[in-house]
Amino acid sequence: MPWVPAPTAPGAGSTCRGGAVAGTRWLDEGEQRTWRTFLMAVHLLDGALDRQLRRDSGLPHAYYQALAMLSEAPDRSLTMTELARILRSSASRLSHAVARLEKEGLVRRSKRPGDRRTTVVSLTPEGMEVLREAAPGHVEEVRRVLFDTLSPAQVAQLEEISEAMLGALDPEGAEPRYPRS
Repeated sequence: MPWVPAPTAPGAGSTCRGGAVAGTRWLDEGEQRTWRTFLMAVHLLDGALDRQLRRDSGLPHAYYQALAMLSEAPDRSLTMTELARILRSSASRLSHAVARLEKEGLVRRSKRPGDRRTTVVSLTPEGMEVLREAAPGHVEEVRRVLFDTLSPAQVAQLEEISEAMLGALDPEGAEPRYPRS
């Protein structure tokens, strides 16, 4: 459904296309500009990171993230369920990615001892080496497209904004947080 602007005057209509009713808290012009700018920036950021990783390492950004999360886990292993939750991925999408990574020798799947229903994904030494080789270029791209464009005050604001959004999106704190050290 295309974006539907708010009625221009009070009482200008009680419903809009798609069943939206009067009283909807439409975004004002500044909020709409901020929202769309934010969406475009996130979209372009993800694309830039994906292109850099594919170009320099042959890895899609999603695969790099999976390897990175495994590298930070105890014993460099997580269950498929844990990895899917951390990556915010569907089981089928993750299963496809892990199958590709396993075929390339970067991870291995095994059944958890004593629980044949649970699949554990482990980062192999080869996967760790690929990650080590990919990380410098990835970090440089993150710096180039994000941190180098912001002042230290803006970086602090971005952290505060992101934390505020996480508070609304994940009020129970179920998603991993990165506490200050």
